Amino acid sequence: MEIVVNTRLLLPNKLEGIGWFTFETLKRITNNHPDDHFIFLFDRDFDEDFLFADNITPVILSPQARHPFLFYWWFEFSVANFLNKFKPDLFISPDGYMSLKANCKQLAVIHDLSFEHYPKDVSYIVRKYYKHFFPKFARKAARIATVSEFSKNDIIKQYGISASTIDVVYNGCNELYQPIDEEQKSATKELFSNGADYFLFVGALHPRKNISRLFQAFDKFKSINSNNVKLVIVGEKYYWTHDIKMTYINMKHKDDVIFTGRLSPEDLKNVIASALAMTYVPYFEGFGIPILEAFNCDVPVITSNITSMPEVANDAALLVNPFSVDSIANAMNYLYKDEDMRNSLIAKGRKRKLDFSWDKTADALWQSILKTVKGN
Repeated sequence: MEIVVNTRLLLPNKLEGIGWFTFETLKRITNNHPDDHFIFLFDRDFDEDFLFADNITPVILSPQARHPFLFYWWFEFSVANFLNKFKPDLFISPDGYMSLKANCKQLAVIHDLSFEHYPKDVSYIVRKYYKHFFPKFARKAARIATVSEFSKNDIIKQYGISASTIDVVYNGCNELYQPIDEEQKSATKELFSNGADYFLFVGALHPRKNISRLFQAFDKFKSINSNNVKLVIVGEKYYWTHDIKMTYINMKHKDDVIFTGRLSPEDLKNVIASALAMTYVPYFEGFGIPILEAFNCDVPVITSNITSMPEVANDAALLVNPFSVDSIANAMNYLYKDEDMRNSLIAKGRKRKLDFSWDKTADALWQSILKTVKGN
């Protein structure tokens, strides 16, 4: 087969959720299927590390697609012209963007529809683009893959897509994430939290990640307990909104909040594995990879009781109402004081993590690819 893939989010040292999905699945699929030919479409100079196998041909198409107007130009002119000329068996888009003017079969990976539920969490121009084009993308796609049953049902409800054309392809977790010994934990704490225990958040500081309420909950937790516990925030301040900023400024215990920015995978693995607990409480999520990363590192998890997170966590996490500061704070207090509960969640996490892997993700996506090409 001749398969063309949108790989514009394969950016060196800048991989986010969808970028990691693209990286981990394509690395396996291209190596597992050497008789098939893959063309990777980049919108800028690419890193050779992303050419995972000899059956990959990289192509750079201009312009760099990092703005809605350039999204439109790249997909509807550059990509469409390439696809209509090359006539591949399939075009795969791991970020869900389709080329409406292209005539070949297309497979969209739509991770979530958060903008449909919380449109004000994205800028006006991006919101207008998403609201206008994603229903068209969903209907243009010959088939859709998504990362949870929650997202599948949301796509069906929002866009009226048939359930028979949507495949659930769960995310996995990098094998780098695993438990570390007490000596490594102590060294990590000295480096990142002045030797103190800490709750941890990992992710971009986007409004839907619920950072403001996490700040408030941590403040309340600190007010309940006299302790030296910190809150470590790992991620870029891409969306440091006025609300997040003011909540942080007004914190009584803001000196106990530590911002690390983006970390290398090796440092991130150690920071996760050394945490008292992962506190990951978005109010909307298509999957929630940090939950799996914590499971793999033998770290207990506090996460939200809505959208996809109960589906991913199952019974292996302490579920909270993300809209309730008290609910989050009480869970933090509970885990801080109850070592037996922490150990119970760690044991359940060890079992739950076995249900997810990037090998399983790649295999499931490949089955979706075959269904799309064969018209099943």
